[in-house]
Amino acid sequence: MQPSILLVDDEEEILEFLERILRVKYAVCKAENGKEALAILSTEAIQLVVSDVMMPEMDGFELCKAIKGNFEFSHIPVILLTAKNTMQAKIEGLELGADAYIEKPFSKEHLLAQMASLISNRSMIREYFASSPLIHMKSMAYSKADEQFLELLNETIDKNLDDPALDVEKLAKILNITRITLYRKIKATTNLSPVELITITRLKKAASLLLQGDLRVYEVADMVGFSSQSNFARSFHKQFGMSPTDYLQTKQSETKL
Repeated sequence: MQPSILLVDDEEEILEFLERILRVKYAVCKAENGKEALAILSTEAIQLVVSDVMMPEMDGFELCKAIKGNFEFSHIPVILLTAKNTMQAKIEGLELGADAYIEKPFSKEHLLAQMASLISNRSMIREYFASSPLIHMKSMAYSKADEQFLELLNETIDKNLDDPALDVEKLAKILNITRITLYRKIKATTNLSPVELITITRLKKAASLLLQGDLRVYEVADMVGFSSQSNFARSFHKQFGMSPTDYLQTKQSETKL
């Protein structure tokens, strides 16, 4: 599927121009000011925002601040487009959390490269987290708000790992947010479903427990909420490309070097 992006500009000609050059690679949504953009963000799964700065109702700086300060949207990268080429304007945009700042007039190639870089870099970081046994969940954060959310989420899952029935409903209740909001935030931030993220967190905890060296595989499997050692071993191998025993032997060999 094409990544969904949101274009924000009060000039219709510029919106049409941007849509024309971007629709080949992206599913495009459009808004004419910051307020319209926020309304779209609340209903659509947007992966990147490209916004002009000078707009009525709510300008690009205000929009960026609103996105980065909102629990549901803070993970979304923002590119600001502006004719303001002063250093102060650039600093203001970046201080508000903008991920990139592009001056007008800009080349199509530059914009496309910046967009592709932001989206692909986040995908690579998510993949690295999922495949690396000891990498913390907060490594996927791109804002302070996301870091705090992922730390709290990891801590909450970790405290309830021995519950084999832990799911998004229980997590939402513990965190005191709606199930739908939590599902959307987890999916948008990690590109994983809550079930997948819970499973990976179980397996990562298992990896750290195995390294302690004083627990058997079946004990670790039980401690992180797996119903059987065989199910645990299959899941571990599927996620990290090696069995729990092989993982432990590999780490022990690395320590001796």
